[in-house]
Amino acid sequence: MKKNTNKKIALFAGALSLPFLVRDALRKNGWDVFVIGLKNFYDPKLNPDLVIRIGAGGTAARECKKRGIKKLVFAGALGHINLADVRPDLWSISVLLSVLKHQRGYDSMAVAFNKALEKRGYEIVAAQDLAPELTFEKTGIQTRVKPSKDDLRDLERAIHVSHVIGTEDIGASVVVDKQVVAIEAAEGTARMLERVVEMRKNKRKSGGVFAKMTKPGQDLRIDIPAIGVDTVRAVKNAKLHGIVVNAKTCFVIDRDAVIDAANRAKIFIKAI
Repeated sequence: MKKNTNKKIALFAGALSLPFLVRDALRKNGWDVFVIGLKNFYDPKLNPDLVIRIGAGGTAARECKKRGIKKLVFAGALGHINLADVRPDLWSISVLLSVLKHQRGYDSMAVAFNKALEKRGYEIVAAQDLAPELTFEKTGIQTRVKPSKDDLRDLERAIHVSHVIGTEDIGASVVVDKQVVAIEAAEGTARMLERVVEMRKNKRKSGGVFAKMTKPGQDLRIDIPAIGVDTVRAVKNAKLHGIVVNAKTCFVIDRDAVIDAANRAKIFIKAI
């Protein structure tokens, strides 16, 4: 079998630190990374090779074609997009029409987007597949802190509820303390945890777990779940005992720092 020597890839970079980690991990693994910063989202310290606004896919497509790039990877948050700033070019309009025709929900929109790009000759690659070291690669407890029997019951319920809401394409995160305390909605994980902190600020005893799980059938090439030290702090502030995520599919921003922060906060982390 002929070995694939084409290791050129374009990284579309959104906000926060994940694009830095993905870029550096890919380069360490031998990839020739062309970094495309998404205007109003990417961190200028990333120093991208090209900056485009959301909607200027034609510019990115021309640059990728010029460089012989067929593989694309996405990393980083987008948050709230100001539609007035999008101004899609003709190339992007054709992709958008294809997405609108085939999407039936948030996750199916990601699937439709990937298929639209694939029809145009691109291969969308999951960053965690190329850089598994940025995830918990093995299942099990990742921390010195271990869950109690009560924690394990909350953990199992949180996993079950996550699968239920994931099947309905509602959200990816849930907090359980004997009962369901919060479910992620359109506000996102960070805002959900802020809501839990506010609800439980006068709670005397700690307890419960936070689960951030992938949805059944979720396309993980675009919408990549991630946790970081900030997640650990929020879980601590919410007086929860633990965190559960999927192994190999959830990015862990600075894995050693996350584990250390969890140990110091007496919070367990389990990967399943």
